[in-house]
Amino acid sequence: MTSLIPLYQLAADRKSAEVTDWSARISWVVGLIVLIAFVYWLMRQGWKWRDSLQSDLPELAATPEGYADGERLLTLTGRYHASTTAGQWLDRIVAHGLGTRSRVELTLTGQGLDVVRPGAADFFVPAAALREARLDKGIAGKVLPEGGLLIITWALGDKLIDSGFRSDHSAEHPAWVEAINQLTSTTEGTAR
Repeated sequence: MTSLIPLYQLAADRKSAEVTDWSARISWVVGLIVLIAFVYWLMRQGWKWRDSLQSDLPELAATPEGYADGERLLTLTGRYHASTTAGQWLDRIVAHGLGTRSRVELTLTGQGLDVVRPGAADFFVPAAALREARLDKGIAGKVLPEGGLLIITWALGDKLIDSGFRSDHSAEHPAWVEAINQLTSTTEGTAR
C-alpha cells in the first residue's frame, strides 16, 4: 500500500532555485570583452610592424598621362585579394596599401597594367615591370579551387611581387595569362 506523505513535509524539503550571481556574470562578460579587444590590438600592431618592415619598398607608380588613349588589350572587373613576395604565397605585403582587399578594375594595354581599386590605393605596373601571369589556387589567406586566382608577377624596384585577382567571370583568366605572358615576351625581346 502506498503511503501518503503529508504536504507540509514536501514543502519543507523543496529548495528554491539558486539566485544568479550578477556580479560574477558581469565580470566574466567584461573580462571576455577586454580579451577580445587585446587580441584585436595585437593583430593591429602586427599589421603595423609588417608595414614598417616593408617600408623600404619604392612608391607605387601612378597611371601615366594618356594611358586611357592607348589600345586596350583586356579589361577585367573582380576582386583584388592580396600581394605577396613572389613565390611565397603566405608572405603578404602590406606596404603602400597592397595588403588591402578590395574590388578591382584591371586594364591591360601595351604600356602596362592599370589597377583601379575603389576604396584602396590605385597603382600602375609598367609593361617593363611585368614578369608573368599564371593561374593558381591560393594567395595570403585566400584559397579557391584550382585555377581560381589570376596571379600576376611584377617587379617593384628590385623585389618581385605576386598579386592575386579573381574576375567576376573566371572564364576570363586564361585570356589574361596568355595576353600578359605574350606582352612580357615582347617586352623582353625589345629590351635585348
